[in-house]
This record gives sequence, structure tokens and C-alpha cells, in this order.
Amino acid sequence: MRISLIQLDIAFGKPDMNYAAVANKISVAAATAPDCLILPELWTTGYDLTRLEDIGDPEGEITKEFISSLARQYNINIVAGSVASKNASGVTNRMFVFNRTGKLVGEYSKLHLFQLMDEHLYLQPGEDKGLFTLEGTLCAGLICYDIRFPEWVRAHTAQGAEILFVSAEWPLSRLSHWRALLISRAIENQCYVVACNRAGSDPNNTFAGHSMIIDPWGDILCEASEGEEILTGDIDLHMVREIRAQIPIFADRRPDLYA
Repeated sequence: MRISLIQLDIAFGKPDMNYAAVANKISVAAATAPDCLILPELWTTGYDLTRLEDIGDPEGEITKEFISSLARQYNINIVAGSVASKNASGVTNRMFVFNRTGKLVGEYSKLHLFQLMDEHLYLQPGEDKGLFTLEGTLCAGLICYDIRFPEWVRAHTAQGAEILFVSAEWPLSRLSHWRALLISRAIENQCYVVACNRAGSDPNNTFAGHSMIIDPWGDILCEASEGEEILTGDIDLHMVREIRAQIPIFADRRPDLYA
């Protein structure tokens, strides 16, 4: 499976500019014929949290129509990062996933809200797992801070997820954590990690970039720099099954004693 990661510098609080930028980036990425591509977290608005009630996407409908059309046009599965999705109970940080035909095949709202960036003041937490299937492969969607919760990641891989798709706006000041946590999640879950971070800065933060694809041994197959970049790599899902058979951590778990 060939996967492209669109590491984007997000225009703060300007959805129209970001939709245009993403349309352009996807057209460029499509030239390399990826099977799937992924976008970063909150790519329509950035962390303009105080204005999400005004600039958020009602029920995510604008984003869903936009991404669905691009998935059909380019015949690509798209893990559409996450957007500020407005509903009757508030705003969620929500990921949408589309297959090649433009069908919505997965949704996930960020479960763990990051208080250091005031997410808990402006966003509602999710309550459901991020499992979805692409090309016959069970995958899981995670959003940024979620990677600090290994028990949440294991809740997906214990059900058979073989690829973890991570969308993020991870700050440059904690780049070392980004790399260490992603590698750890790959090793301990014997799966691929496809992590798409944003580039650039906003009024309050500078972001790390360094999107990457990591294999089930924890080896980094490809890694971006800090700036805007389209990163593309190939993964072999047979490797997941081989490693899980070689070191059977899922069969050897003792969850009855973990509570």
C-alpha cells in the first residue's frame, strides 16, 4: 500500500484558504498514485479555538462533501485529518475517512482533549473508537494527544488494527516526544504508524512537522522535515502478520490481571 502524508502549513482561522490549499496538495500527491493519503489535525481552521462556533463546519458537512469529491476524482482513500465539526451539543475535533468511491467509511472524535492548548474549554470529547476498514485492512484513527495513551491505542490493535493513522498539530518544543511516542506505539502494537503533523506556526505555537511512517519493528521508513512537504512511502501489510506470529504479544497478554 502506498501512502502520502500532506504536511501542511494551516492558515489560522481561514477555512476557505485551507480548502483551496488542500485541493492543490491532493492534486500534486495524486501524481505519485498513492492508495491512501492523510491530512493533519484541524486543517480547516487551525487552533483558532475561540472562533470555532463561527468558523467550524456544521456537522462536518462541508468537509465531507469536499473530501468525498476528491476521493472519487483521484480514486484515492483519504483519511481526512480532523476538522472542527459543530453540532447541537458543541464542537468536536472530528476525523472523517473516505474510500476510493467517496464513501464515508469511518468517523472519530478526539477522545483526549489537551488542556495545555485549552481544548477542554472549546471542544467536546469523543466517546467512540476510531476503527475503520480500508482496502480490506482494519485501521484505527488517532488524533495528536491520543498517542500519549497506550491503553487507548491497544484498545484498537487488540481488535486487529494493523495501521494507526495519526493526525496532529504537535509543537516543535516536544518533537522528541513525538518521535519517541510514535515509535513506541508501533513496536508495542506490532503495526504500522502513519503520522501526519502540520508545519508552520500560529499566534501561539510553532509546530514540529516531521510526519513519518514507521514499520512494526519501530523503524522509520520515511520522515519529513519541519516545512510543508508531501511525504510518500510504501508499506507491506504482510510484515504485520509475520511479526505478530513471530512474537505473539496479543496471545500472551493477561488482560484479566491488568485492571
